[in-house]
This record gives sequence, structure tokens and C-alpha cells, in this order.
Amino acid sequence: MHPLDNVVWRALNTRQAELAESKGEACRFIPEISELGALLEPTEKGYDSLADLMSAGETINLSLDQPFQPRRGLGLIFGGPMLQMVYSGRNCAGLMSPAVDPQIVELGAKDAADMVELTELTKPGPFTRRTHELGTYLGIRGNGKLVAMVGERLKVPGFTEVSAVCTHPEHTGRGYARLLMTELMRRILDRGEMSFLHVRESNRRAIEIYERLGFVKRVTRQHVVLRKEGILKK
Repeated sequence: MHPLDNVVWRALNTRQAELAESKGEACRFIPEISELGALLEPTEKGYDSLADLMSAGETINLSLDQPFQPRRGLGLIFGGPMLQMVYSGRNCAGLMSPAVDPQIVELGAKDAADMVELTELTKPGPFTRRTHELGTYLGIRGNGKLVAMVGERLKVPGFTEVSAVCTHPEHTGRGYARLLMTELMRRILDRGEMSFLHVRESNRRAIEIYERLGFVKRVTRQHVVLRKEGILKK
């Protein structure tokens, strides 16, 4: 089994276990930090375990091998193909460069409101006021306003996910995403780890940028958002 197979489950049972809530054959991040969850296997028992973790009206994001099939008590809000890409090491020399643009700043709790505002505008994926606790987040500010951001999300042995790649629409085309990603990837590489990421299969522009940075496509999975519609009856 590859380290990035069922990666959310693996993260919540290895490097990020302290951030996990688990029940039977399902687990999820503490909801205040992330809406990501996982099943050991997409079986009836797995989905029952997942429903037991959730309250009525709560939503959760899953990554599945196959499109979601209707389940008692769980409604599908969104579903679509998601690419998992892994850094190939092709641009390793460039990433090891010590040059860092002085505009890059580390983001944390004091920046949480600005980070949420930017992600709500650009929709890079689920993000909350505590998501920054998952790892290093870097940003660029313009006139005091956060205009671009990138950060770490899932972590499994040997790999760290690059996530929340977003740029304010009024500041695109300036290379901010590439600059921030390169710096974050360099830091990950310095720790002896490899970068990976997830991107919607339909987002051709982003995929082209990631490929130029040295990422290669590994696998396509189904990203689904589910809502618990009521109390699961057994």
C-alpha cells in the first residue's frame, strides 16, 4: 500500500493522530480544525461509524476510490474527480535555493480571520479559523491585506500536503502562488519529506502550474461532501 493511499485515514492514524476523532471504522479531524474525514473501508460498517461521529446537519469531506453511493442518513452535497499529485524532485536544485522573497510572511492565529476571508473568496477547499494549526502557512500581503496564501495540511510519514493555494482575484498573474509554493516545498524538502497535493481534475490552469513546479499526477479519486441528515437508525 502506497503511503498516500487513503491518505486522510493514514494521517489521522500516524502524524496527526492527536487531532483525530475516531469511532469504529471512521475518523475525522477535530471539526474546528478541518472538515476532512476518512473510512477504513467504504463499507456499511464504515459509513455507520462515520454517521456515529457526526451530528445532524454536520458536513464532512471524504476521498473515495469510487463515486459515492446513496447511504441511509447521509446526503450528498458535492461529488467530483480529484487528482492527487506528487512532487517528482525534478526541480530539486531550484527548491533548495536559499533566496526567499522578503514579502513572504508566516501566518498564524493572529491572521486567522484574514485567512478565512481569502479562502471564502477563492474557494481552494475547506478551511476554518483553526486550519492553520495543521502546519506552516505562508502568505503575501499588499497594503496590509492578505492577497495570497499557501500552507500544509495532511501529513503522513515521508510526505506533507501543500494546500490552501489561493490568490486574491485582484492580484493574480504576479507569480505569488508559484513563489509561495516554491518556498513551502523547499522547507518540506529540507525536512527530508516530499510534497503532494490535491486539485480538482477540471482545474486545468492550476494543474499546469503544478506540473511546471515538478508535480506529476499519481491517481484520481472522488472528492465528496456529505451531510448527516438525521439520527442514523440501526
